[in-house]
Amino acid sequence: MAISLQLCRFSIRIGSDNFGGRSEALPFRKPISVRCSTDSTSVVVDPDNFDAKSFRHNLTRSKNYNRKGFGRKEETLELMNREYTSDILKKLKENGNEYTWGNVTVKLAEAYGFCWGVERAVQIAYEARKQFPDEKIWITNEIIHNPTVNKRLEEMEVKTIPVEGGKKQFDVVNKDDVVVLPAFGAAVDEMLVLNDKNVQIVDTTCPWVTKVWNSVEKHQKGDYTSIIHGKYSHEETIATASFAATYIIVKDMTEAMYVCDYILGGELNGASSTKEAFMEKFKHATSEGFDPDHDLVKLGVANQTTMLKGETEEIGKLVERTMMQKYGVKNINDHFLSFNTICDATQVRAPRCYV
Repeated sequence: MAISLQLCRFSIRIGSDNFGGRSEALPFRKPISVRCSTDSTSVVVDPDNFDAKSFRHNLTRSKNYNRKGFGRKEETLELMNREYTSDILKKLKENGNEYTWGNVTVKLAEAYGFCWGVERAVQIAYEARKQFPDEKIWITNEIIHNPTVNKRLEEMEVKTIPVEGGKKQFDVVNKDDVVVLPAFGAAVDEMLVLNDKNVQIVDTTCPWVTKVWNSVEKHQKGDYTSIIHGKYSHEETIATASFAATYIIVKDMTEAMYVCDYILGGELNGASSTKEAFMEKFKHATSEGFDPDHDLVKLGVANQTTMLKGETEEIGKLVERTMMQKYGVKNINDHFLSFNTICDATQVRAPRCYV
């Protein structure tokens, strides 16, 4: 039996106002030294030379990690089919996707139900219970924002990591337990703790979310600050921010305009004011040690995948125009970086809610 050498222990630090609130910035931001032995079940971490991307890469190669399911699709097919059927859906489909109950008319959207990433996450979670029938299984958050699915997992005795005083109590997790990471992903510091505990990790993170992580890691490599379009207390944005070196989270166009107005010294719309007012406004939505006078010179844009495509694109264009105005068109590539991290499935479904 292989012995895993652990060089250090890590603790979770969570903002006092939440979980969800945001995780405090990780203290390790130096370039790379993470090793994964083929004989080991967990990743060996050097805290003096930590790199989140390399750690995640090596974690996915460890024997205690699974993100592809367990080949038990047929065994969970009946459960999955239940999530797509109901008496209401049946009635709507029998009546041209529209039906009136009393004075309430319900219309069935053209695109409804789980997107591919969510379906994949639920499938893997259900398979995990089949694969580990006797083990204690934990999940770090709701797997998705769906009461029916979350209740189903609860009935399978998949327990949520308890939270006390704004902190997740990972001390309830023991070696050889199974821990499920939800579709929204998990922050780097949580992955470090689970790796240190040498548990079986079942990762259901949506591939579109990991695509965003790759983008903010590229921002970090180029010394760009990540402007993340999202909600600072949302699980996905917490996870994404943990992969960024320096970040600020804006929830909408109004907040983005405030940031851009500050960059331009009040010449955009006059919304911003002093540095102190800026930091007060974004006190829960910036990385540790964030300085708007220093950290808004090179910017990259990313997003929470559940935000609307149109608004993310408008924020990106606004930031690009702002940097052009500030530094000149010919210098834009030194001050602005953008990758397409928008989830297509969200854009198919979300607009149907505004019809």
